[in-house]
Amino acid sequence: MKYEELKQIIKDMEESKLESLEIEFPDGTRISMTNGDVSVGVHGVEPGRPMAAPLQNIETNVVENVAPPTPEKNEPEDLKIIKSPMVGTFYASSTPDKPPYVKVGDTVKKGDTLCIIEAMKLMNEIESEFDGEIVEICVKNENMVEYGMPIFKIR
Repeated sequence: MKYEELKQIIKDMEESKLESLEIEFPDGTRISMTNGDVSVGVHGVEPGRPMAAPLQNIETNVVENVAPPTPEKNEPEDLKIIKSPMVGTFYASSTPDKPPYVKVGDTVKKGDTLCIIEAMKLMNEIESEFDGEIVEICVKNENMVEYGMPIFKIR
């Protein structure tokens, strides 16, 4: 994990109302953050004083490569994998009554919409990172996907 990515996660934690956060990435990296200074009260709050203390004392534990990364199956070298950029629900089309954006055998160009991943009630269009032909769709419609999970294979 790069320093800038970690810095952004910490910043997002500071700006949220979360008391704790744990993230485990497919490569074995684990991040655990807790805010040791959270207190919320309704009674006796002075006017002009926030009800929750600011997230200043965040403890962060990062463990790199807890387990050795699992090698990819012996995929052909010309096969490119598009992985899920987030956790959410995979949708092959924009609505249930419309055809899927792509199917096996379709040719796509970089930037073409491949699917939608719904995360926290937001619909995120996932675009192709490569030009090529769809050789496998690794997820079934309306199934959950994890961060880093392969969703398409392109040749």
